Amino acid sequence: MSDPPSLSPQIEPLTPEEKEKFLSQVRAEGRALTSEEQYALFGPPREATKPVARQAEDVQEMTAAPLDAAKLAHLTQNFFPELGNTPSMAQQRLIQGVIFDFDDTLAYLSRPLEELMADGARAAEGYMRSTGMDLLPADFWKQIVEARRFAQEKSEEEREEHIADDAMSFLLQFYGYPASRMDRDVLRQSVDIFYAPEMSAWRLHPGVLAMLKTLHAEKYKIAIITNYNCDRVFQRTVDYLGLRPYLDLCLASATVEYRKPDPLIFNIVLERWEALPYEVVVIGDDLQRDIQAGIELGALTIQTTFATSAQVSFENEKVTAIVHADASLDDFSQLPMLVQAWAQG
Repeated sequence: MSDPPSLSPQIEPLTPEEKEKFLSQVRAEGRALTSEEQYALFGPPREATKPVARQAEDVQEMTAAPLDAAKLAHLTQNFFPELGNTPSMAQQRLIQGVIFDFDDTLAYLSRPLEELMADGARAAEGYMRSTGMDLLPADFWKQIVEARRFAQEKSEEEREEHIADDAMSFLLQFYGYPASRMDRDVLRQSVDIFYAPEMSAWRLHPGVLAMLKTLHAEKYKIAIITNYNCDRVFQRTVDYLGLRPYLDLCLASATVEYRKPDPLIFNIVLERWEALPYEVVVIGDDLQRDIQAGIELGALTIQTTFATSAQVSFENEKVTAIVHADASLDDFSQLPMLVQAWAQG
């Protein structure tokens, strides 16, 4: 390897070709330029210049621009009509919709659930016997009630809904009616008959329909989410009570097979509405399945304080010191005003 050309600040400056040749030689040797070589190639370093101090200028305070009603209207108009009738700035609000629980929130049972299940189970047993199912034991109706209780317990334990038709089918297998031999229409009708007394025993709390009508008229979206193991029965209940005209979505856990407080069931509503969690209000009687679920979702929450089931009351008592709703409610006539206040910030 030939020696690189000698560099000295005193010699005549190198041509660009000579500089490149010298730098290539240095790179090949795997070394850095010495300070003398840097001086010879690029000249002396620039002298540091002190920043010039700028004198502060006196800036006079500007007079605020007057905005009359016409100018404000211009600022809130739709500047992009090609995007459609999007809400103007003045019409946008912080709350887009309300998610209600159903049982012991919007409605209550007019008779004890134990009585209703017993009446329905007896009727279901009678129907099954009328179709020729003579292998059923005496008092089979008691087994129907117990099967529902067992399915409910497993649903709570596993956070996954065990639907009513499957629970009835599972029970009948023990008495000589496997799914392969069971008439699906008979099974379905038996479940419907079992739930019929309960379906017709629901009553709305005072003021519910008027409240829903007001929220609907104000263009709030409204949904119901409930843990219920037979969707078709629940949907009939909603129609029976006259709730359907005001609802955007009515969702039972039997439809998706996961239950509150799982956030997935709430996310179905948020995606349908294209809403963020903080733009909705979650309302229910259950501190764990409604209020805590709403808090973890990021929504505003309201606990109803009507009478509820013994199980929910017991569970609420255990967490009442640590789970706090944003508001409580015992009169649905107050709800539209509360939602409106939150919507306006």
